[in-house]
Amino acid sequence: MNVLLRDEQDDPLPAEVIEALARAVMAAERLPSDSELAITMVDAETMAGYNHDYLGREGPTDVLSLPIEDFTEGIAERSDSAPPLLLGDIVICPSVVAANAAAAGVAFEDEMALMVVHGLLHLLGYDHVIEAEAEAMEEREREILALVGRERP
Repeated sequence: MNVLLRDEQDDPLPAEVIEALARAVMAAERLPSDSELAITMVDAETMAGYNHDYLGREGPTDVLSLPIEDFTEGIAERSDSAPPLLLGDIVICPSVVAANAAAAGVAFEDEMALMVVHGLLHLLGYDHVIEAEAEAMEEREREILALVGRERP
């Protein structure tokens, strides 16, 4: 599983931890071993621009997921000659994540782990608009975070 991590903010985070977490989520979701994902860390100003451009919302947010494929029906069987599965991009704003963690009284690392899991599940078709879907997504987040020794904040 290939995880491309770019950290475009002034205070970079340890890439190995984030990449390992993303790979753990991909394995838990039983994605093909040639699956590819991009994660980019940005500052609040850049995130506000993405949030406006992609969702029409003002201000920065903690995480955005920009899927390439539509996984609402799950991942179909693939032949050995199929190209790598390109999941899409996750954009995370660590400064917003830190503010959210402080406001909730949880560790930054736990909130950051949740953002990686949450963003990747969005790429795989999970959503939280309808309450039943939100409950299912939150339950899957708890399960995956437990696999890596974290709790859902």
